[in-house]
Order: sequence, then C-alpha cells, then structure tokens
Amino acid sequence: MQGFIVVFAFLALFVAGFPVVLAIGIPSLIYIILNDLPLEFVAQRTLYAMDSFPLIAVPVFLFVGSLMNSAGISKYIYKFADTAVGRLPGGLAQVNIFGSLVFAGMSGSALADIGGIGRIEIDAMKSKGFNPSFAAAVTSASAIVGPIFPPSIPLIIYGTVTGVSVVQLLLGGIIPGILCVLSLMVMTAWLAVKRGYPRAERWPTRHEVVRDMMPAVPALLAPIILIGGMLAGFFTPTEIAAVTVAYTLFISIFFYKELTWAGILDASAETLRSSAGILLIVAVAAIFGWILSVEQVPQIMTQAMLSISTHPYVLLFLVNILLLIVGMFLDSTTAILVIAPIIAKPLAAAGVDPVHLGMVVIFNLMIGLLTPPMGLALYLVSDIAKVKMKEVLREMVPFYFPLIITLLLLTYVPELTVWLPRLALGN
Repeated sequence: MQGFIVVFAFLALFVAGFPVVLAIGIPSLIYIILNDLPLEFVAQRTLYAMDSFPLIAVPVFLFVGSLMNSAGISKYIYKFADTAVGRLPGGLAQVNIFGSLVFAGMSGSALADIGGIGRIEIDAMKSKGFNPSFAAAVTSASAIVGPIFPPSIPLIIYGTVTGVSVVQLLLGGIIPGILCVLSLMVMTAWLAVKRGYPRAERWPTRHEVVRDMMPAVPALLAPIILIGGMLAGFFTPTEIAAVTVAYTLFISIFFYKELTWAGILDASAETLRSSAGILLIVAVAAIFGWILSVEQVPQIMTQAMLSISTHPYVLLFLVNILLLIVGMFLDSTTAILVIAPIIAKPLAAAGVDPVHLGMVVIFNLMIGLLTPPMGLALYLVSDIAKVKMKEVLREMVPFYFPLIITLLLLTYVPELTVWLPRLALGN
C-alpha cells in the first residue's frame, strides 16, 4: 500500500508544478524516514544506480551531438539532403525529414536534432516562403527519429533499467526509424501537393549528387561504422559512444577543419548541463524504483494487467494508451525510469518480446515529445522558429496520423523490430 502512496504523491507533486527530481525525491525520502531506514541508504542507492557501464554512453552521445553543431557538420548533412530529395513534393520539408535521419545516425537525441540541424532547416524553409509554423512542425515531427534510429539515448537508458540487451534494442530501431521517416515523407508529399508548396525545379544531375555528397561522406559513414561495429561484436554500446566521439573529433579537425577549442569547450559545457539533468533523475529514480520493488508494486500491477487479459495484443493496446497519456506529462527519461520496470514484467509474462516492447515504449514516449502540456520538442522548436506553440501544434495535427500508424505497425507487427536483431545475432 505504501508503494502506491509514493506513486500518487509523486504524481500529485508533479501536477502541482514541482521539478521532476523533487517530485520523485520528496516522497521517496519521506518513505525512507518513516520506515526508519538510515539516510546513508540514499547515497548507497544513488551511487549504485550511477555505477553503470551502459549509462556512460548517455553523456558521451550528448557530447557527439554538441560537437557536430560546434564543428558545423550539420550544414554539410543538410546540403546533401537538399540535393538528394529537394525535388520531391514538399521540397525543403522533405529535406528536413531526410536530414533528420542522417543526423540521427550520430546524435541519438531528438532535442539535439532540433537544436542542431533543425535550426538550419527552419531558416531555409522560411527563406523559401514556407509557413514558419509548418517548418517548425515538420522539424519536431522528424526529430523523433533521433531516439529511434541507432544510436539512441532513450533505448540505452531503457536497456539499462530493464536488463534488455542494448545492442539488440539499437539494432531493433533501424527498421522502425526508416519506417517512421517514410510515413512522414508520404504525409508531407500529400500536404505539399494539396497546399502547393515549392520544391526544387529539377532533379539533380549525377555530378551534383556526387559533389554535395562527398563533403557529407564522413558524417554519413558514422552510422555505418556504428552498426557494423555492433554486428561484428567489436564494440559495446558504451564503447560505440567513445568511438563516435573520437571519429567526430577526427573528421571535424582533419576533414571539415572548422572545430575550434572554443567550440570544444562550448560542446563540453552543453554536455555537462544536459547530462547533469538526465543523470540526476536517474539517481533519484533509483530510490523510487527500489521502493516500488520492495512494496511489490510491479508484481501487483502484473497481476492486475493479467487479470484483464493474458493476450499480448490486448496488453500492448493498454500499454499504448497508458504511455501516450504518460508522455503528455512526463519527459521520456523519467517515464522510462518510472514506468518501464512496472510494465516489463506483465508483458514478458504474456509472451511479448522484450526488444519489441522496448521499441513500443520508446516510440510512444517520443510521440509524447510532440504533445502538450510537456511537449519538450514543441517548446524548443517554437522558440527556434519564433512562433507560438499553439500555431506549431495546429500544423502538427496531420503528422500525428503517420506517427500513430507507425506506432500501430510496430505494436502489432513485431517482426519489424525483432527481425534484424535476430538475423544479426543468429537467433
């Protein structure tokens, strides 16, 4: 009973406007005091949570995204994307989506995508006469590919919390990431034809494609190196993060030659700010998770969900509804840390593949980045585009349809997620 009181206290404090860390930490601390547990236990659990090899990948990948922005790599990615798909219906809107897929291969973060290549994309679309609100909507919708396509910071955190293989989760995100991009491009093409949006006057020549692709090749090779290293067993996810940093520094210094010491210091400072926020939540959530475990909240929830149905598709439907609601109010890191351990057991008991469930959970929470009142992606993109969030939200409405369709496909066609990891690992 005390476990559920802690959960309700957390929700009440969060709704009341408390920062997430305090909303989690205050009820947890009160529980520890009331149950006469030594306060040293707080330090013990937080240190235990932080002493995680896979978690090292989180700040390292954040550093990669910051380095790419400081080194100016984003503009080369954008230029190639413009040449490659600028002739498609929607022109620069399609470039926006395709560019996000390429950028995702190095950043692993939706907000890094928006803050990096998103700024370039929005400015370019506005200069070509696109509605700033539409440009912002396309940018935020396509940015969720970052946490789906490997490397993915949320998938790394999910694997750390639930014990699922991070390598399999990352490999499982390849097809869903591509599927999400294709569905968004189809919707964009339909809107472009309907609204008469501009596009490139002609298809590029082979020479133009090669000309603009060559400067982007070092960046394009990054996801190939990462995925190849995982498949060959050369790197763990954490080692991949370190290799990516080394590779990004190498191409920035010796190929692009635009990275300065000031840029490295700025990237480091931004990484410290972002990492501190994420890892502080991870540390506090470790105490919260321990309380739920001691009070057997996951077991009670498992019995409750299985009493409704033992059919995996029914349970997945309930999970989708739950996570879509949770994503509106919690940031993805908090939601993963709080919700994932609770729902993993009943779904595993019903026979749902843990890699499949991981992708369903993360895709749901990425949609949450695009839904108010939390909607972190909407806040960031509206600030960059200098438009009101309600205007961005109005333009976002059509893009919810391909995202929900993609979610349903991922939910009820598990092979889209598990086929590649099984093939790669010989299962």
